[in-house]
Amino acid sequence: MSQNSPSDALGLQSATDLLAMLASREVSSVELLEHFVERNATLDDQINAIVTLDLDRATELARASDQRRAENQPSEILEGLPMTIKDAIAVEGVRSTGGAVELADHVPTEDAEVVSKIKDVGGIIFGKTNLPRWSGDIQAFNEIFGVTNNPWNLQCGPGGSSGGASAAVASGLTPWEVGTDIGGSVRLPAHFAGVCGHKPSYGIVPQLGYVDHVSYGLTDADINVFGPLAKTVDDLELLFDVVSGARRDMQSGWHLNLPSSRGLPRDLRVASWLDDPDCPVSEAVSTVLEAAVDAVETDGVGVNRSARPGIAFSDVRTVGQPLISAATSPGRTEDELAALQEIVNDPSADEWLRMRAASSTMSHRDWLLLTETRDRNRRLWSNFFDDFDVLLAPVAFVAAFEHQHEGTLYTRSLTVDGQTRPYSDLIVWTSQFGYVYLPSTVVPVGWTEDGLPVGIQVVGPYLGDRTTLEFARYLERLLGGYQVPPIADI
Repeated sequence: MSQNSPSDALGLQSATDLLAMLASREVSSVELLEHFVERNATLDDQINAIVTLDLDRATELARASDQRRAENQPSEILEGLPMTIKDAIAVEGVRSTGGAVELADHVPTEDAEVVSKIKDVGGIIFGKTNLPRWSGDIQAFNEIFGVTNNPWNLQCGPGGSSGGASAAVASGLTPWEVGTDIGGSVRLPAHFAGVCGHKPSYGIVPQLGYVDHVSYGLTDADINVFGPLAKTVDDLELLFDVVSGARRDMQSGWHLNLPSSRGLPRDLRVASWLDDPDCPVSEAVSTVLEAAVDAVETDGVGVNRSARPGIAFSDVRTVGQPLISAATSPGRTEDELAALQEIVNDPSADEWLRMRAASSTMSHRDWLLLTETRDRNRRLWSNFFDDFDVLLAPVAFVAAFEHQHEGTLYTRSLTVDGQTRPYSDLIVWTSQFGYVYLPSTVVPVGWTEDGLPVGIQVVGPYLGDRTTLEFARYLERLLGGYQVPPIADI
């Protein structure tokens, strides 16, 4: 594949570079907002990533920011930078639907806490990006806004659930984004659309205001996190620093002070887990990942390719994914729950479907017992990271795949390397690390022969976010990182 050099277009610059341009008055906030709006108007029919705009308020805020600069008033960290945010995150005064018809006309009266954090340091939210219903799929489509396409191949999806976010970032429609991730919803879209994404350690970014069911907003979902998507790792870390920290109701008692990276990239102890018989990686993706690790070793960094935690890979299916199903169950309708209970009670039903149905309808006692097993596995992961600093792993067993809207997460299938695979296997490699609360940074490391991007997960110990970001930054420098999709080079 011919990799493009980044264009001179404003929308294709990193957020960090745009902030520098704003600070030097090389561009105004109003001009930057207008540029993003024009790019969206040009590409919207093909991509359909930004589904709601709030231009009147955004323009007013941009003008006010430009005026403050003209008067040499002190600037905030994100002063005047326009951006979008996933439609699963509440924004005061802006339609926020969660992709569900029940909230098609819903306009929140207050911001999610991450939105407040962004606004408090000068960021300007000008739109919302597409997603599946209740963030529950690896594609980005719903009955309200339709389908979002992958800028690398319009016949494919950009991943999910933060698919509108990844497509918008990759296409230069927004400088960066905040998505949500419970089964891979930041990491999978980053991989499929060729951008960077960071899934923080659980509990360090407030998630109040997460629109994942009708009566949302007052509790934190288990496993779920809010995390940034961007063109560069530097951008990821800057936005991560803005949105992380204590919830408002906890700020009187604690503040977040993450440890620094465990060392420079060349000094880190690196392991890789690039394939597993339980969820084999396609030849197309495996070729790219193996080449990436080869490049790391050629550059003088040792990689242990055989080290593994003391946990069965299949625990992700019997512990991790059931916990994820339980965490997403508030989004189920009463009819859906009744149908799931029928599956549980039907001994002739597919064993895998029965297990997933049981996960969404489990008792509190069963959830507590699964949580005990999860805590045991967290301890085993901690032991693993006593000996290693980062683990390199696939994001998904395939690159971007063609749109598939019939059926559900549990009934669809994909044909890969001549074999039929369950569609739900798409979240196995991401769930493996998410349900045990570990941080993971995704960075593009190459392209398949068909020209589709491939990302890699850099996983680290709990609260080791600085370490995963640091090694991802090294991979970005070594292997090239984000490239501009041809459709977006305008």
